[in-house]
Amino acid sequence: MPSFDTIVIGAGPNGLAAAHRLASKGATVLVLEAAAEPGGGAGLAHLSYNLDPRVDKAMNLAGHGLQWLEPNLATTALSPDGKHLRLEGPVVAKLTGDISAEDRAAWDTLRARLLRFAAVLSPLSHMTPPRIAKGVGNPMLKLAMIGLKARMMGARDFRELGRILLTNVHDLLNDELTNPLLKGALAFDATLGGWLGPRSPNSVLPWLVRLSGQTAGVQGALGLPKGGMEALGAAMGRAVQAQGVTLRCAARVERIIVEGERVVGMMLMGGEELRAARVVSAIAPKTTLLTLIGPRHLDAGLTTRARHQKSRGGAAKLHLTLRGLPEFMGANPKDRLIIAGSELDVERAFNPVKYGRVPERPAMEIIIPTAREPGADGLHALSAIAQFAPHAPADRDAARAQMLAACLAQLETHAPGIGALVDKAELLMPYDIEDRYGLPGGQWHAGELSVEQMLFLRPLPGIAQYKGPIPGLWLASAGCHPGGGVSGSAGWNAALAMEAAP
Repeated sequence: MPSFDTIVIGAGPNGLAAAHRLASKGATVLVLEAAAEPGGGAGLAHLSYNLDPRVDKAMNLAGHGLQWLEPNLATTALSPDGKHLRLEGPVVAKLTGDISAEDRAAWDTLRARLLRFAAVLSPLSHMTPPRIAKGVGNPMLKLAMIGLKARMMGARDFRELGRILLTNVHDLLNDELTNPLLKGALAFDATLGGWLGPRSPNSVLPWLVRLSGQTAGVQGALGLPKGGMEALGAAMGRAVQAQGVTLRCAARVERIIVEGERVVGMMLMGGEELRAARVVSAIAPKTTLLTLIGPRHLDAGLTTRARHQKSRGGAAKLHLTLRGLPEFMGANPKDRLIIAGSELDVERAFNPVKYGRVPERPAMEIIIPTAREPGADGLHALSAIAQFAPHAPADRDAARAQMLAACLAQLETHAPGIGALVDKAELLMPYDIEDRYGLPGGQWHAGELSVEQMLFLRPLPGIAQYKGPIPGLWLASAGCHPGGGVSGSAGWNAALAMEAAP
């Protein structure tokens, strides 16, 4: 076995981004992935909205096979009467459908304001969070610079940013808009992948973080990769191997080895030991600390904080194999399709989930990739994210069956006859996602992306700068700052922090 100075656990986007950066600076890197292929949780998503441009450029992902079928995907907000609303361009630059001139003008104004605010906040994603402690110099300097940039927007915008950061998405939308389909689609986007509804406090900040992302250089655009999101993970895998990284799949880590109060390597399932001076964990921080390290190597306070880290998943993933292309009452099947009749419908879908129950009418995001890339077998694939789904119901099998029935009923309402086309159906509830991808609670972001778990509080106070609580251990998953999405940002930032470490 070759000798490595760095071993990365997890070949998701963050693990691969960290490995590539470290190898480009001369490190000898081994990446271990439990699954048969690289990509990690990227396969859960079906669209890209925040691929880090630093990662994209440095890894030359286009040169390793990443192509965009559509780098700026349009969205159609579906109506059961066929009077859909089509949202074109990055963060809906153009609206087509039955909508008033007043709402068009109001959305143009609100859209420009939200993108402006998101752009001001976007540098946060490319920095190591400041450490709030004595004797660390001036940890707030970078934040102060971002604050100055926000202040330079002008007094009116600065006040408005402060106001909306303390409100919720429901109130923000209702202050400006009246069209229910538009508000429903926007409320769905704002809460996608989170454990919060439109009325939840502090639900605007995670939305601004989402809006700060980009695809192919366009802020707020949604990208559909050729071959699906799995193709993005595959391109990143080829990129790290071209950089000299050793990528080993079907290699599950059982535990991280600690000797003399220092991390020295890990043991794989089956008993094989691998040694390295640095271990980078690109899997969920809660799993890393409580399972791979174990409480006996951590102080009691950190163990308690790790156990209490909020990691509730609220999204289910539906895959359908269809014997024909479904008809959504005139909607373009190549669009991203949203079932969210209003912001209140999104809230109603969240309410029962808080109590472990399945919503009667979940909100849904639908992609039909075979509408653009037909399969050789003549079948069609439908991929959907259903919001919301309980992560800890009393009866898992019953909840899964109820959720599948609710999703199929929603689809039938908006695409009559689709049920007769279903050849195969698979629904992953949050607990299935946890079992398959190792994400605690089935939380897509490896820890909830909420205000109290962001920036220098992510993943936990005291270990928010990517350096683990034990020498030799580094943390680099989506559970670290800036979190969320298939971006690679946390892994890239972690590698930069490792380079700067003494």
